[in-house]
Order: sequence, then C-alpha cells, then structure tokens
Amino acid sequence: MERIVILTGAGISAESGLGTFRDKDGLWTRYDLADVATPDGFARNPRLVHDFYNARRANALDASPNDAHRALARLESEWSGELLIVTQNVDDLHERAGSRNVLHMHGELAGALCASCNHRWPAPRVMSPDAPCPSCGAPRTRPDIVWFGEIPYRMEEIAEALWQADLFVSIGTSGEVYPAAGFVQEAQAAGAETLEINLEPSRLPGLFDRAITGPATQAVPDWVAGLLA
Repeated sequence: MERIVILTGAGISAESGLGTFRDKDGLWTRYDLADVATPDGFARNPRLVHDFYNARRANALDASPNDAHRALARLESEWSGELLIVTQNVDDLHERAGSRNVLHMHGELAGALCASCNHRWPAPRVMSPDAPCPSCGAPRTRPDIVWFGEIPYRMEEIAEALWQADLFVSIGTSGEVYPAAGFVQEAQAAGAETLEINLEPSRLPGLFDRAITGPATQAVPDWVAGLLA
C-alpha cells in the first residue's frame, strides 16, 4: 500500500469547536442556507452573506487543530508513500497542524474572490461587500467558497488521485453530499481498499470495506499509530 487519499468533513473539526451543518443551535441553524450559501443569496443581500462568513472566519481563526488533525500531519510526515488530504472543510486546521498536501474542494475562509474578474487574494478577518477588488477595482468581493449550485474546486486532480489510490479513507463526513459522496465508489472501482472513520456508523452500511466508529480525536490517532507501527 503506497498511495492514500483521505477525505475529511466537518466531523474532524467539530472537536476544535467548529460546528457541523447538523449541530443543534449551531451557527448554521441561525441562517437559511439559501440566503448565505448560494450565488442568488449573495446577489440579493451581499452584506448578510459577508456577515455570516465573517462569523465563520472568526470562529475558524480562533480555533486550534485537534489530535485528529495532528495525527494526519504525522501520517503525511512519516508515511513512506504518497498521501493526499481532500477536505470539504473551509478552515485551515489541517495546514496549521502541519499537513502540506491538502486540497480544499469547497474553497477556504482565508480566501477572497472577485465576482467580476475571478481574481483571488488573502481575505482579511472582516470582509465587506463594498471592498474593491485589488485587481479590477469592482466592489464585488465575495468569500472564495464553493456555494450550493457551484462546481467544487480541483475535481480533475481529485479524480486522478482516487484512480491511483491504494487506500481511500473517509473521516468525519456524512457521505450524503455529492460529488464527495461518490468518492468511495470511484476508489473502489479503481481497486482501492476503503475505510470509514466516523462518530457513528454510516447510514449506508457495507459501503466501505472497514469502519471505525468513535470521536475523531481518538479514532484517527489510533488508526494512524496502527498504520505506522
């Protein structure tokens, strides 16, 4: 086994204090996703969208990597083969833990994007809809986040990595949102072994070759230690 592709979702960052979509009383529950996570919502009320993502950015900046993030960074450092983390998360906790080979398929809170010319630049802690693009000057700054109805980033690279993978691991994701939900089938079609690490058993039993259940901060370090032993 040489090539490992790891998909991470909100469950790996939840223990760092970053809520998932389904958290009761979490940040997401106070907003309608159609208003803050779609191109139409941004067109209707860009200030509301920026307020939402400013809150998420502040939350992420104040959070710290947990033992699961650090374990994956250790695996990347010590694994003799290739390792790629594909994350659905928009925080930078993988990178702050020390991981380097990370693809953010849904964008990053740390990025700003011009809706006019597609120029990208580092986002300030607080963004405003009135801020001009540093390239074209248009006041159409938006978070560099993939919204519902938009195509995730780096899909060709991800597809190639899945095709070459010897092991595919899904950590902390519900497996219900496409295209990420289809990654396990793509990896299996290419002959990879598949493993799910999640807080609770999958709603689709039998989809993975193996499953480990438990909190990410316990399950991921234990799995990494066993793999490297």
